Amino acid sequence: MAFVNRRSELAELENWWARMHPRPAMVWGRRRVGKTALVQRFASDKRSIFHLGTGRPERGEVAQLSRKVHQIAPSRVRNLAESPFQSWEEALEYLDSAARKTPLLLVLDEFPEMMSKSPELPGILRSFVDTTGSESGLRVLLCGSAMRTMEAIQEYRAPLYGRFDLSMQLHPFRPHEAAEMLSDLRPADRALAYGLLGGMPLYLSLWDAGASARENISRLACRPTTPMLVEGDYLLATETRHGEQLADVLRAIAEGRTKHQEIADAIGADPSRTLRELQRLRLIERLMPVTETERSRRRIYRITDNFLAFYLRVLGRYRSEIDRGLGETVLNAVTDGIDDHMGPVWEAAFRDYLRRHAAQIHAETVAVGPWWREGRQDEIDAVVLAGRSRTPVMVGEAKWARKVDARRLLPKLAQKATALRVEADTLRFAICARETVVGASEGTLAVTAADIFTQAADPASS
Repeated sequence: MAFVNRRSELAELENWWARMHPRPAMVWGRRRVGKTALVQRFASDKRSIFHLGTGRPERGEVAQLSRKVHQIAPSRVRNLAESPFQSWEEALEYLDSAARKTPLLLVLDEFPEMMSKSPELPGILRSFVDTTGSESGLRVLLCGSAMRTMEAIQEYRAPLYGRFDLSMQLHPFRPHEAAEMLSDLRPADRALAYGLLGGMPLYLSLWDAGASARENISRLACRPTTPMLVEGDYLLATETRHGEQLADVLRAIAEGRTKHQEIADAIGADPSRTLRELQRLRLIERLMPVTETERSRRRIYRITDNFLAFYLRVLGRYRSEIDRGLGETVLNAVTDGIDDHMGPVWEAAFRDYLRRHAAQIHAETVAVGPWWREGRQDEIDAVVLAGRSRTPVMVGEAKWARKVDARRLLPKLAQKATALRVEADTLRFAICARETVVGASEGTLAVTAADIFTQAADPASS
């Protein structure tokens, strides 16, 4: 899989590396988000030791590390492959000495796995940082996927609290970032691939640019061992292993139960804590009319991970048939469900585009979000608010259709916008279609997949 994007993240790591004696750095995020690829790219031109934790007992872990140190920074008096380190303290002391003249990068990947058998390791690192950090040429970079553990490491009272010069959480690619992995596709096809696979680099790499969408779905989703099913099962198992209720809540939202009480009825329990956890993991988001405050009762929940939403909402309906070998016979039903799935995905991508270009829409943009009346009436896909008064300055509609005639949409959009209680002539309008917007009046912003899925050109655009 080719390494693309992550320019701003690489720049942050390079700035950390360039400091005189930096304290440890941390790169963390969900599995499959590309942490290891980023760190490997960063380390590729540096004297570095990359150690992957696998949950071995301490002796086994440091013995494995010893063999890698032997290859990069061998001892003149000791064969580290045959006579390995006996403890983390000994390993850090040796590496500190080896980095006195030339800086050395030590990457401890899947750090939580090392902590599982060596819970004292954060305290050992703290002692090392406090006693030698201001003079050491050893640069320590911790990396991990266990979100709760990586967050806890940084919390007040934790041994390493306040001892990181860089803490970087990686997130899935946004639409314009995902475009770099889909550069061989037409913009409309990039939108479809992103809508089904989301922003995870690994998942995006599964899409075959030389095959049709139908062929890709058949290959990726219509057999029991195909990547989308295997990865979907893996995602649910890993992200929800600390609580079965997380999977239950995700399934309820995927099935259309988007309000708090609807979710509670579906799972037979109060979902408040689970909803907060899923928001923290960025698997769901809480939506409310953009003009409302945080106390609003008009709140709904949406699965933000496109891959997970497609896996649960569309593939989930036919999972038992696929497992029984009927994948090819349900392929038509699966592909027929794509347009319904893409509706909210496309609206979210449209809002993301407006946020990226917020300054060009209005110099004082403060929020971009959906809007609706009580009972989900008169929904508007995107409303842009500006200034301290949070005045609506733009309203927009996104349709997952190849071609949209703005002359038909604009009157309806203007009518719905009257409920925002602003003068119609002060509002700007935006219309979004997959490929073409026709009939747009002067001043109307026309947006297509070619705009949303334009490859990022520089770090500032990310």
